[in-house]
Amino acid sequence: MTHSPLATVARFAGLIFAGIFAGFLVAVLVLETSLRDYDAKVYAQVRQVELDALDTLASATLIPAILATVLLVVVSRRARGRQLWLPVAALALLLVVLVVSLTINLPINGDQNDWDVAAPPSDWADVRDEWQSAHVVRVVAAVGAFAVLIVSALTRAAAPAAARGVSAPVSAGRR
Repeated sequence: MTHSPLATVARFAGLIFAGIFAGFLVAVLVLETSLRDYDAKVYAQVRQVELDALDTLASATLIPAILATVLLVVVSRRARGRQLWLPVAALALLLVVLVVSLTINLPINGDQNDWDVAAPPSDWADVRDEWQSAHVVRVVAAVGAFAVLIVSALTRAAAPAAARGVSAPVSAGRR
């Protein structure tokens, strides 16, 4: 049932963790875009600083976002329409983030963490480009998941009002 206390907690937790995670990924994208103007040594050094704790932050936000969204899907399994399919879509997008992270970004992170900052590998720019391209996919999927969870929460909030016969407010200028 999508109006249960468990559904409310799952919805809230999913929104919080997915939102923090999406914001974090956007911030990393901004940093990575800024790094494109620097040479291999600067890039390697900044990446190693990033890798010091940012993977922990990613795990501490992505994993709870996925778990909360799985719980929301489970408690919504008997719902119909948007109340079921929006959480399913959000979960699918979060799983895209997880798969891209595990198959592309994390292996590159491991390699970059071992780079000699004074002498990065000759293909450093190709590695950077591959990581950043995969990161853009993660950003789009994470922001999309967060947006879908917002729509899901708004759809759920509108449902009780409609059931009570309360009409949506009319905006100024529209009748």
